[in-house]
Amino acid sequence: MLKLYTYFRSSSSYRVRIALNLKGLPYESVPVHLLRDGGEQHASSYAQLNPAELVPTLVDGDLALIQSLAIMEYLDEVHPSPSLLPGNALDRARIRTMAQSIACEMHPLNNLRVLQYLQREHQLDEAAKAHWYRHWITLGFTALEAQLNHPDTGTFCHGDTPTLADCCLVPQVFNARRFDTPLDAFPAIRRIEAACLALEPFQRAAPEAQADAV
Repeated sequence: MLKLYTYFRSSSSYRVRIALNLKGLPYESVPVHLLRDGGEQHASSYAQLNPAELVPTLVDGDLALIQSLAIMEYLDEVHPSPSLLPGNALDRARIRTMAQSIACEMHPLNNLRVLQYLQREHQLDEAAKAHWYRHWITLGFTALEAQLNHPDTGTFCHGDTPTLADCCLVPQVFNARRFDTPLDAFPAIRRIEAACLALEPFQRAAPEAQADAV
C-alpha cells in the first residue's frame, strides 16, 4: 500500500491527498507534526527519507517521492485514470500553468518556514505576518482569476472534471480563509472551490477530516 507522510494543515500534503482520493488509491497516512518538538520533519529519521525536511513524502514500495507536483504527476502516469492532466498538449500546459502558479509562486512565499523566518529574523508580529500572507495571496489570486476568465474553464479550473489545478487551488483557498483574506474579488475561484468541496474525494482530503487534525 502507498504510504503518505503528511500534516493535516500542510497545503502541499492536502494537494496529494486530493489526488490520491480522486484516483481511488488507498494509502496509509503517517502524520508528521510540523510544529511539535521544533518540527518532526527535522528529525534525523525523517530527513533520511526526505532530505528537504518537508512534507509530503509518498512511499511506493522502495521509492520515496518528494515534492507535491512531482508526486501527483507520478501518480497520473502510474495510475492514468481518471487523468489529472487530460486533453491535448495545450490543455495540459494550461492546467500545469495554473497548478504551478499556485504551488511555485504563491505557496512558497507563505510556507511555514518562510513565516517562521520572518518572525525569528525580522521580528514580525502576528498582524504583520498576516498582512504579508494576505498580500501575496491576493496578488496571486488576482492573476489566477484572470486566467480562469477563459473558454476552457468549466465547472472546474479546466473543463468539467477536476484536474491537477483544482488539487492545488482548494488548499490555497483554505489557507487564504485561515488568514482572513478577502475573496469577494475572486468569484471564479470561489465558484470552483465550492464545486470541488461538494465532491467526496475533496471532503475526505480536508484538513479537519485528518486523524492528526488538532
